Amino acid sequence: MDIKEIQSLIKFVAKSGASEVKLETDDIKITIRTGAIGNAPETTYVQQLPVAQATIPQVMAPPPIEAASTPAETAATDAAEDDSKYITIKSPIIGTFYRKPAPDKPSFVEVGSDIAKGDVLCVIEAMKLFNDIESEVSGKIVKILVDDSSPVEFDQPLFLVDPS
Repeated sequence: MDIKEIQSLIKFVAKSGASEVKLETDDIKITIRTGAIGNAPETTYVQQLPVAQATIPQVMAPPPIEAASTPAETAATDAAEDDSKYITIKSPIIGTFYRKPAPDKPSFVEVGSDIAKGDVLCVIEAMKLFNDIESEVSGKIVKILVDDSSPVEFDQPLFLVDPS
């Protein structure tokens, strides 16, 4: 990755509104943070990774502090348990999410659409390239979790699919 690609990525992240983006390849690790405290400028870290590095250690988050649950929290927990039977399709890249192949075309899928493995679900634009996102499962779209023309981050949930 050359300096022009890194600069382009920084501009894209700044426009997307994401607060932090991490990108790791075999030979480079980039962390871009925007919207820092006060009027501090955006911070970019570029770290050259050793070629022989096989795995990246994972940092564990501290356990959440338990509090008395309110009815709203209980309802949210029940909804999360209901969603557990569904398969979540996540974004494989950062970029801008589009539900349609073009503004004047119909959406790839709607809630209730039956999908098969390999069907195109959406398009994600990253650095002026449009990437078709294909389904890895068959089933029915239960929920679309992202608005059209919205920025998405890597591993962000996009769709809930009922595999039955």
